[in-house]
Amino acid sequence: MSFFDHFDVRQIENLELLAKQVVEGFIIGMHKSPFHGFSVEFAEHRLYNPGESTKDIDWKVYARSDKMFTKKYEEETNLRCQIIIDTSSSMYYPEQLPGKTLNKLQFSALAAACVMNLLKKQRDAFGLSVFDSDVRIHTKCRSATSHYRLLLTYLDELIHDSTPQKTTATAKALHQLADSINRRSLVIIFSDMLDDDDRQDDLFAALQHLKYAKHEVILFHVTDKKHEIDFEFENRPYLFVDLESGEEIKLQHNQVKELYVEKMQAYKEALKLKCLQYKIDFVEADINQGFDVVLQNYLVKRSKMH
Repeated sequence: MSFFDHFDVRQIENLELLAKQVVEGFIIGMHKSPFHGFSVEFAEHRLYNPGESTKDIDWKVYARSDKMFTKKYEEETNLRCQIIIDTSSSMYYPEQLPGKTLNKLQFSALAAACVMNLLKKQRDAFGLSVFDSDVRIHTKCRSATSHYRLLLTYLDELIHDSTPQKTTATAKALHQLADSINRRSLVIIFSDMLDDDDRQDDLFAALQHLKYAKHEVILFHVTDKKHEIDFEFENRPYLFVDLESGEEIKLQHNQVKELYVEKMQAYKEALKLKCLQYKIDFVEADINQGFDVVLQNYLVKRSKMH
């Protein structure tokens, strides 16, 4: 049984506890997976290198594992991570109903909380940026527990927000953030990357701007794959509503499915190609598949940066 088989959005009452549970479950799973080698990273320790001072060896860990690890301290931090979340109204899909799972924004906020939990364990510094038609929140990177709790408060507000018809200006926001993140950082973006067709070039240029500023970038392309990419619906009339403009159209999905899927696949491939060209990690994050893909890709990227 997966995490999502029994998950209800109403469970999100203590975001810090829920993120901790998700991360701990992921760590346990990693002990049985090819990613086992990353397990040291979770422990706020690093392997002892012969010749180093023995004053920081964790003897309790040695007694349990017969391996020597030295404790990591905050001054050893050398990773800064800026997490960026798109909060435009398209991220509120699918509509929340009793007993249903997360929408894209809630998935992104909880995924961000899980990544922050790992960053905190690793004594890394992290910040949060939130945008729709403009940048609404932008914090500097810090590693203090008080900072972590503040960012969780922001994420909790996102999870429970239901402000309608918030438009997006992804390119504008990413350009602004590229100029605001002063030191070289790992930049993690959670977004469905849905914008007007005539702004695609601006969007790609904004991604390039982040790389030009020497940041390492992971783009988590957050979608409800079954409905938004594959357009799988029952063959009956539906009322489709543009969450940003409120525009409505009633039709049967098979009237437009072939063209819709073709257009969405073409856009996704263009986005993937641009990310490949700019050396940005493009990761498909299906909200129905859980958080493992987010945490695994974060760890792989972090390991490459050390």
